[in-house]
Amino acid sequence: MKILDQDDLFLPLPDGTRLAARLWRPADGVRVPAILEFIPYRKRDNTLPRDETIHPWMAAQGYACLRVDIRGSGDSEGVFDDEYSDQELRDACDVIAWIAAQDWCSGAVGMMGKSWGAFNCLQTAALNPPALKAVVKVCGTVDRFNDDIHYKGGCLLGENFAWGTLMLSYCARPADPLLRPDWRADLRRRVATLPHLSEIWSQHQTRDDYWKHGSVCEDYSAIKAAVLTIGGWADNYMNAPAHLVENAALAKAIVGPWVHQYPHTAVPAPRIDFLGEMRRWWDRWLKGIDNGADDLPTYRVWMLDSAPPDASAAARPGRWLAESLPSVNVSSHRYTLGRRGDLGGEGTPDRVIATPQTLGAQSGEFFPMGLNGEMPGDQSADDARSVCFERPCPTGLSLLGAAELDLDLTPDAPYALVVARLCDVAPDGSSVRIAHGMLNLHHRCTPPAPLVPGETVRVRLTLDQMAYRLAPGHRLRLALSNSYWPFVWPSPGAVSLRLTAGALTLPVHDGAAPDWEFDNPAPSPAPRLQTLEPGTETRERRIDMLTGAEHLTVTSDSGTARNPDHGLETRAVMVEDWSIHPDDPLSAACTITWTQSFTRGDWSVKTELRARQTGDAAALHLSAHLKVAILGGNAGGVTGTDEGPEIIERNFIAQVARKHV
Repeated sequence: MKILDQDDLFLPLPDGTRLAARLWRPADGVRVPAILEFIPYRKRDNTLPRDETIHPWMAAQGYACLRVDIRGSGDSEGVFDDEYSDQELRDACDVIAWIAAQDWCSGAVGMMGKSWGAFNCLQTAALNPPALKAVVKVCGTVDRFNDDIHYKGGCLLGENFAWGTLMLSYCARPADPLLRPDWRADLRRRVATLPHLSEIWSQHQTRDDYWKHGSVCEDYSAIKAAVLTIGGWADNYMNAPAHLVENAALAKAIVGPWVHQYPHTAVPAPRIDFLGEMRRWWDRWLKGIDNGADDLPTYRVWMLDSAPPDASAAARPGRWLAESLPSVNVSSHRYTLGRRGDLGGEGTPDRVIATPQTLGAQSGEFFPMGLNGEMPGDQSADDARSVCFERPCPTGLSLLGAAELDLDLTPDAPYALVVARLCDVAPDGSSVRIAHGMLNLHHRCTPPAPLVPGETVRVRLTLDQMAYRLAPGHRLRLALSNSYWPFVWPSPGAVSLRLTAGALTLPVHDGAAPDWEFDNPAPSPAPRLQTLEPGTETRERRIDMLTGAEHLTVTSDSGTARNPDHGLETRAVMVEDWSIHPDDPLSAACTITWTQSFTRGDWSVKTELRARQTGDAAALHLSAHLKVAILGGNAGGVTGTDEGPEIIERNFIAQVARKHV
């Protein structure tokens, strides 16, 4: 089938703003259903390699596929205000209405996306624009406060600052002069209006209306569209698939071993024919083809088998299960935390949780992207510094679902957090994280409140969803800590927790679920972006022998790539440095730099951002300096637009009171 590919399309919104889009559709003029992906990551260069593995193929199956830059990003007009804002979701509904009215569209529209696109397609579905019939979401959440990059169990995550910094850099990128003659004025406006997202997000330390907005768990019944939801066990958005199939009217889920990527290209293997799964979904709900999509198992999951710890695992052994939720194959088993450190033992544990601030170095990234040491590594060193309880598994043990942990804790300060890791311990002592959960103890009650030193509280943690089979002869370990750096920002002071009672409830699977089999993905087309200079990645830990501080430094250099269609060359370099002293939570600091360059001929724009977060007992301190250098040329071949070199700068400084973090 011949496909039309239009890269310079602009979609008009009711307020006059135009959004930049790329459209692939059949060339035969027949009206077809449409599929929208709506994200801020630049269709012109940044997501182009990924887009071209999905949308042209789907267009060849009889669909119109649109990849649209959201307002104020990429080549789109307007001002970016926040993630998943009212404006963004109104725009999504307006775009869907515009698509449905085109003479090449049948009137039926689907929406898809990963991460940001997963969030807004589900949130848009909850608004029920008339033409939206189905969505496919990959790696997203239903709960913006308790299960996203900002907070988890009320704990402030390190990723809150890191991702806010990334968005400062991303939103300061210029539109392409070949598409936007007003690119320079637009760039000035972008820099002048950028929100300091890390500050905004840090200010909202409770589950207030800010976080309820866009959290579809507030009202699952609002979602009328058919939802195919996909997650990965190596990604920290593994919980939404179970929540959706248990609560939404029409939802099916797939959870594989994957990181934060689409499952036809993701690691660890096995990959699946994600495009074929999507086509079946779209054929059923956008074309009305009775193809059995209604009868698919509601919860198809890869049950991981025991394997050595590997932060860059290319594959994970296991098997596909066809399950339903709640599963008839799962039963709850409750194990008390015994005096001798055994799960299911007798007596009072009477342990003190007071772990060094450096514990957590093997926690991995919130959303690992690939084979760059970003997945959780060997947990044994952190286990050795934690309070642990174990249970031997002489015949193995299969788990499916979310474990729950009840604890009686007595703090010696008005603040504290507790982190629980469930680990698979091999006979050689190596330890693999199966699942984790955490709770900021201010959030043990609603509304959140400080602890009373010396007063015992009973709390419950729900750990993340899992599907895992421990090998015979392995041990199940529960490891408890009150630090988890840099995954979690530390408490505002040193604290200890006396543990006097507890119990772990496990979802034990009997192994009776039938196996499932997915088709393998077809080879992806060769990337068309030309690599002028290859990228590099590093991840290093070091200890300052004089101060005792520990540093984790992560670098990512994309290398230089050129688009063969229009000649734009791009490069992005990121450096993160996370440092903390093992005895001092107030020594926690993170410094991040981003450098991005855009070049065509003698035209170039370079953006430089340096951001830092620290804290004292009373406040978080955030700062950033953004510099944009327009280095000359005639705007990439567009005549009459050169105003000469220009420097645009902006500072961001904030102090955010620590009320509940």
